[in-house]
Amino acid sequence: MSLETHVHADHVTGAWLMKEAVGCQIAISAASGARGIDRPLADGDVLEVGELRLEVRSTPGHTGGCLSFVLHDQKMVFTGDALLIRGAGRTDFQEGDPGQLFRSVRERLLTLPGDFTIYPGHDYNGRCASSVAEERRYNPRLGDGVRVEDFVGYMENLGLPHPKKLAVAVPANLVCGRPETPALGPKRPDWGPVVRTFAGVWQVEPEFVYARRDELFVIDVREPEEVKASPVGSIAGSHVMPLRTLRDHVNEVPRDRPVVVVCPAGARSAIAATILEGAGVERVANMRGGLLEWRILGLPGDPAG
Repeated sequence: MSLETHVHADHVTGAWLMKEAVGCQIAISAASGARGIDRPLADGDVLEVGELRLEVRSTPGHTGGCLSFVLHDQKMVFTGDALLIRGAGRTDFQEGDPGQLFRSVRERLLTLPGDFTIYPGHDYNGRCASSVAEERRYNPRLGDGVRVEDFVGYMENLGLPHPKKLAVAVPANLVCGRPETPALGPKRPDWGPVVRTFAGVWQVEPEFVYARRDELFVIDVREPEEVKASPVGSIAGSHVMPLRTLRDHVNEVPRDRPVVVVCPAGARSAIAATILEGAGVERVANMRGGLLEWRILGLPGDPAG
């Protein structure tokens, strides 16, 4: 099952392609207005996936049909674009409503216990998670002490341009990403067995990275202190360029050989690969499974960074 937090405005969902490939159901808010939904969701629904039980919470305001998903046993909440780390989703299109978003976040999300981990839909600074306690204390838009009048005034004066793919993404996502015609997809890179994931990231296997490591420029996107302290070690000859500051150092990434980005599990490095591709690095891929997979496969590296 693929879960959608809302109808996205800046990219086309891969839900329909995943359904075609593996037969999974598409689940999204019934209030989203999308067509082709296999499982329309409403506030209070509970989704059972193996031993996991996800509570569906309606959190509109960024768009009219936003949902968040709460894993109570694991103390996690997935907030989509409603609540971001130290921020919030914009409210100036797609039935957005700043007052409604303020109430959604303050009453439906920040009332969860303080030790619940928040996983937003994205973060432009490379951060992956926060907590309810942190956002109540440090979120300048929605934290404790902020009034709804302040939030509404702030959001109504952001003055941001609309997303570049708004006219394409919204109509496509209103049919769950189903293409009008079979997509040919981007041309596959010729420098290795690279595949495009459903998330839109070029990806390559660890075994290829090991076999061709002398021909590649490998970037480790962890913080230097993290590399030194990590039990998974690192890949010999890799270059540490933290995700947090990667955008400031894009010009230092060579173009004369393929670039592979790595992190412990492949999540941060997937973000890094997207950043580099967007910045014009044509030959770049994320290493599948990250350093944990590298270690599981028994591939050698520097044992302690």
